[in-house]
Amino acid sequence: MIRFVTVFLAMAGLLAALPARAEPLRILALGDSLTAGYQLPPEAAFPVQLEAALKARGHDVVVVNAGVSGDTTAGGLSRLDWSLGEGADAVIVELGANDALRGLPVASARANLERIVGSLAERGLPVLLAGIAAPRNMGEDYVAGFERMYAEIAADHDAVLYPNFLAGIPITAETVLPDGIHPTQKGVAIIVEGILPKVEELIARAGAARG
Repeated sequence: MIRFVTVFLAMAGLLAALPARAEPLRILALGDSLTAGYQLPPEAAFPVQLEAALKARGHDVVVVNAGVSGDTTAGGLSRLDWSLGEGADAVIVELGANDALRGLPVASARANLERIVGSLAERGLPVLLAGIAAPRNMGEDYVAGFERMYAEIAADHDAVLYPNFLAGIPITAETVLPDGIHPTQKGVAIIVEGILPKVEELIARAGAARG
């Protein structure tokens, strides 16, 4: 019995001396239907595919789906605190597509994104800001101002920039749903492949912030 207690105490001391295993890095994906996975099975949504791709590259991460279909930049701003409720180490912000589709003023979208990214920066959270291409029928001035705002906001707040969330997706039945807007599971895989280097840059920043 004494021998058992001695061995047990020795093992307990050894375990106590080992460094605690770090918690997975928690990335919040704040966005609209492009993040949420509109009309896709849960496992096909952007956050799930992104998490799988990152884990395959050796990253210990959890990517939280905070996408809401139909959300505008104003909607994202209104639920920012709630979405961060369980904590995050970094945030991907993908918003603005619905503002552009509805022809909402660029100044309003910009103000909302400024507040979102600025608030996250104040909390010390690294941000990846994903832009979106505005519909060309909105006119040259609208398109130019809308697309320029992402780069300018990212520069102002030292955020990682991915200029066009939907870059590289061909308009085919395999990659885009019949609405001509939302990606299929294969289309989401193309998004993940394109944005992956920027997300790894975000992870590096989050790791440095953790110390």
